[in-house]
Parts: sequence; structure tokens; C-alpha cells
Amino acid sequence: MKKLLLTLSIFFALNAYAQHNPKTLIAEDELPTMVERIIERRDSVMNDGYKIRKIKSHINLEFASSANAYFSAGKFDEMAFKMNRVRLEIYGRLNDHLSYHFRQSFSSYNNVNTVENLPSSIEYANLKWRFNDKFDLVVGKQFLAVAGYEGYVNGLLVREFSEFNNNFAIFQTGVKAATYLTPDQHLYFQVVNQKTGLEDYGLPAGVEPSKFPLLASACWMGWFADGTINLQYSASAGQLAKGKNIYYLMCGNVYEKGPVLAYLDVLYQRSGLDNQHRISSLSPVPSVAQNIQYLTVIGNVDYRFHPKWNGYLKGAYETAGIYEENGPFVKGRMMTAWNAQACLEWFPFEEDKGFKVFAHYVYKGFELTENAKALGATKPHTQRISLGIQYIIPVL
Repeated sequence: MKKLLLTLSIFFALNAYAQHNPKTLIAEDELPTMVERIIERRDSVMNDGYKIRKIKSHINLEFASSANAYFSAGKFDEMAFKMNRVRLEIYGRLNDHLSYHFRQSFSSYNNVNTVENLPSSIEYANLKWRFNDKFDLVVGKQFLAVAGYEGYVNGLLVREFSEFNNNFAIFQTGVKAATYLTPDQHLYFQVVNQKTGLEDYGLPAGVEPSKFPLLASACWMGWFADGTINLQYSASAGQLAKGKNIYYLMCGNVYEKGPVLAYLDVLYQRSGLDNQHRISSLSPVPSVAQNIQYLTVIGNVDYRFHPKWNGYLKGAYETAGIYEENGPFVKGRMMTAWNAQACLEWFPFEEDKGFKVFAHYVYKGFELTENAKALGATKPHTQRISLGIQYIIPVL
């Protein structure tokens, strides 16, 4: 009996140890870590006298915070501090052909997309395979291959998005092929999941889910006048539900030279369902509008008038309407919106251009038509004054 008790004691002790010390997928010394590979390759390249290292990796932490005063319908609402953005980005290349990109936002929504099996806060999770100088392939979660500078550039440089891009699911999972006709002429072809934006609302009565909820895009980008002018044009088509298609036509026109950056974006959407919910939200009764169209025009001018100072003015004109009557939503324009912004940015450290202090003013005006008012809709003008800091920390 003593031997049996001793055997059982040893068995349970070993079992408990195994549970608290599970075997890892890769033994500690089996493979070098990525950091070790980077350092080892960097050292070997330097020792061999080469200036190019094969493996590169970068880790950045983006941070932005501000104190904000909010106004609605001309009246002061509240004063509050806000973490505008906290993002972790990891990207680099493994060799001459494979590169990777991961980015997660900790200040955005974190609901899980059941189709992609990823939280929405993960913006990039992809691998790029560069076959040669003329062709590459990107697989995984990625930026949509659509035109428009406001959506394309890092959000830290946008400050405040238009209503269109603020409600546009611009990161999706799929595959993208890029062909480089010349160094200044690029073509992109992409097929990704088409997130309907209807997960919390459901489909209207009589509308069936799509068996192919995909979005296909084609985008051309060209650079002219020694890179001073960048033109972007794209067309996209997909299906939100059975018999309910969606189409995008977008263009971006960018001028950048010396201290001046200016762009003009034109964005258009026509779809069988309101995946942005900007028209649907006008109805006090939860419902999904059908047969909608959105048009947005964005103009922006940045001027770096001093090495430590930058100012910018931005405006957006946006319309929302119904092209075919459905339920309580009658045909015609429902709403016109204006977005006016002014910002002053100070870069106090010449050696650290990732840090800045900013003062930002945003005005958003909304004009509802009689069609929208008939639904009982209200949408007051809003204003915001912000004073904050922004920092990009190069961790690695």
C-alpha cells in the first residue's frame, strides 16, 4: 500500500508539473528569434563588407492624446481628455521576396468578425510575396485597393476623417496582386471580404444573405512631374446580400512639393443596402435603408511654413440620398454635410520629428431635407476644439 501511495504521489506531482510547464511548439534553443536573426544577419553583412542586410524589421508605437472641448448646436457640451490613437505596428522583410505587415489599434472597436476570425482592431495582418520587380502578391488582412489620399495615408496625418471614410470599413481580408508597369505607373487588382456593416442590424425583410460577400477592386496610381503629382483612380464592385450590390468610384489627386501638400479626393458609393448607416440612422426606428448613394469631395492644404511649424486647412462636402424609394425612405437627397478644419502643429525637437503638439478646430454642419425631417430625424451642428500631443515611437 505504501508503494502504491508513493507511486500515485509521484504520478500526480509529475502531472501537475507538466500542466504548469507545457511543452512549447518550438524549443528554446531550436530556432533563433527574429530579433536574433536580424542582429546576426546585420552583423554578418557588416563583417562581409556589404551595406544591405537581408532581414529588416521595424516596430513602431503610435500615440496621440488630447484635451477636447465639445459643442453642439452652438452650446458647450463637455470638456474631456481622450486617447485619440494608440497603435502598434510591426513590419519588415524576411528576405528579398517575403515581407510582412501587422498593425493593431487599441483605441478602436474590438468586435470579432466571424468570417475573418479577427477582431476589427487588427488593421494589417498580411504577407507580401514579391516575385520580381514587376509583380507581387499580398495575402491576409490589408488596406482596400481604392483611391483617395485621406483613406490611404496614415491616420495620424488626417487628424479628422470625412463622414465617408469615418464609416468605411477600409481594412479587409483577401488577396491583392500588384503589377508595376513602370516605376511611376502601378496597377492593383484585389478581391477581399465585403464586410456588410449590417451585423448589428440584420438584413431587411425579404433580403437573403449573399453566398459570395466579396468586393473586387481595380486601382491605378501614377506619379508625374518628378513625383510632385500623384493621381489615383479606382473602381470596385461587390455584393452585400442576394440581389443587393455595391459599387465604388474613387479618385485622389495629390500635389506635394517642398513645404506644400495639397489633395483633392472624390468618393462615390452606390449600393443596395446602407452599410455605412448614415441614412439609416436618420430614422428613429431601427432599420436598414436600401438603394442609397453617397458622394464626398475633400480638399486639404498643408503648409510647412517653418521647420518646426505646420498649418493646414481642410474642407469636405458630402451628400447622402436614396435613388429608389423603399419603406419609409423616399427617393431624393436626405442630407448634406460640411466638414471644416483648421490646425496648427508644432515640432519642438528637430532630432525627433515623430513628436508634435497640435491645436485643432473641427466644425461639422448638417442640413436635413424634408425627406429626412419626415422621418423625425434631427442632426445638430457640432464643433470641437482640441489641444494635444502626438508621438510615433520607433521601438525597433
